[in-house]
Formats: sequence, C-alpha cells, structure tokens
Amino acid sequence: MYANSTVPHSAQTGIHERLAELVDRHVREPFRKPILDYNRAAFEQGMAAWGGALPLILDTGCGTGASSVGLALRYPESFVIGVDQSADRLATEKGALPANLCLVRADLVDFWRLLAERQVRLARHYLFYPNPWPKIGHLSRRWHGHAVFPVLPTLGGIIECRSNWPIYVEEFAFALGRVLGREVSWEDFVPDEPVSPFERKYRDSGQALYRCVVDLG
Repeated sequence: MYANSTVPHSAQTGIHERLAELVDRHVREPFRKPILDYNRAAFEQGMAAWGGALPLILDTGCGTGASSVGLALRYPESFVIGVDQSADRLATEKGALPANLCLVRADLVDFWRLLAERQVRLARHYLFYPNPWPKIGHLSRRWHGHAVFPVLPTLGGIIECRSNWPIYVEEFAFALGRVLGREVSWEDFVPDEPVSPFERKYRDSGQALYRCVVDLG
C-alpha cells in the first residue's frame, strides 16, 4: 500500500547520552581516512559539470535523484549536484535531467572532504531523510555521530536536514550547534510541495515531519 510508512522505532527517547562526547572528539581529531580514487574521479566529474559559474547546491544521499531534479527545477539560477553511493538507485531516474543538474555516484564521506579540500562553498546543502540508524548502539552511523561531521559546517551556505524521526533532527541540531559554538533550533513542518516521493509518502501516511535549517554564512 502507498500511505503506510512508519516512523523509525527506537528505545532511545532523547538525544543520545554520548553524542556530545562523540562530537567533541571528532572536532579534536579530524577524520584522516585516505580518500579513494573512485571518489576523486566522481568529484572531478561533478566539478567539471558545475564549472563554477553558478551557486552550487548539494543534495546528499539523493537516492534516485528525484529530490535533486526537484531542487534543480526550484532553483534554476543554481547548479545542483546529487550524490548517492548506489548506482542502482541513481539509475532509476529516467528521462532527460535538467541542464543545471549532475547526478554522481560517490561515498559522501569522501565527497564532503574533497569539497572542503578544494575550498568549495555551497549555496545550499540538503540532507533529506538520511538513514536514521535508530538503534541506540548505532549513534556513530548517523551523520552527526560520524567522524566526518565537523567538515559539513565548513562548506557554508544554508544547510537543511529533514527526517520523520524527531530525535534524528534534534540530535543533528545539537551536534551542529556544538561544532558552531551556538544554539541551533529545529522544528516540525508541513512541506508546501514534497521534495521527493519519500517525503510525500511520509506526509500522506499522516506522519509529522521535522527539519533543522541553519544559514552558515
């Protein structure tokens, strides 16, 4: 059935008790895992398609690319790069893509670090419905619990994370605020126009949706 999506189930009832410790450690000890060659090649593909002339929007974990297409149409004066690690998911987006869009298969951990290495500044940065990894023991698999997380604020622009699990967005705001040294808010919201089929399904299933939006300047 279509509108039958469920909210992630977890024994966790609030911000993980180890999140502050984990974020602080990742700020002190930068992630130094070697970047793989295929990710460097994918990054160069994306940079070549962009060309540097237009404001850059990054759609991270874009899945099929449906959200990336929506962003490209919504912001025709910008260029959108949608990144996902699954070639199969990316291959499901049929038809001609907007001229201001490039879909790239890459590991986001490396792609983010390459953007920072190249000192690329984003206009907008979206994390739409990441895998929430709701089990208590999976904190380090959530983006805000990963060692790469302190790189994200250095990319600038307006960063936005959305989820149908409130704890994920609450934690994202907490972790981002801890890196920035200031309070970061989050909220529930109703999208005027769903950004992807996933968001539409969550909305039509009667779920509340949540987001954290921060202008990093």
